[in-house]
Amino acid sequence: MLAGDLYIADDPEIARETQRAARLAADYTTAHLADPAAGRAILADLLGSLGEGAEIRPPLFVDYGSYISVGANTFINYNLTALDVAPITIGADCQIGPNVQLLTPTHPVEPTPRRDKLEAAQPIVIGDNVWIGGGAIVLPGVTIGDNSVIGAGAVVTRDVPANVVAVGNPARIIRSIDES
Repeated sequence: MLAGDLYIADDPEIARETQRAARLAADYTTAHLADPAAGRAILADLLGSLGEGAEIRPPLFVDYGSYISVGANTFINYNLTALDVAPITIGADCQIGPNVQLLTPTHPVEPTPRRDKLEAAQPIVIGDNVWIGGGAIVLPGVTIGDNSVIGAGAVVTRDVPANVVAVGNPARIIRSIDES
């Protein structure tokens, strides 16, 4: 699964991992409201890594959680859906708007293997200091370069280089970001 090979998701170990993730995500939502420090401890247990000063507002929806890495000082707003069948790496100092979807799973286009319930996944990598606007969708295998901005509602179907603004469906680069 993590190698990107086709697999069938009815394995008992996979079921245990997804149940664990769902339980921890629900516990995080409840604890975050009552005691943010306790919520952060649950979130750190759920995710593969959680950088210092990173904040994720609940609810959070994941497949496993353990294949997600969030960099220091990153802020993720409400309702992140991060389907981490393959690794999802989010850099430091990122801003991710509400209702963003990071989707690593893929399914065969051909009808027979799709009917046979085969699936695969490709990793997502988000560089440092990236801003992803609310409601954006990042598809399997995409890398977004450092300092780039993804417009609200964009559907990112292919890699986005560093220091650009990309918007639309499919997302396209509309300008470069010049520090000056």
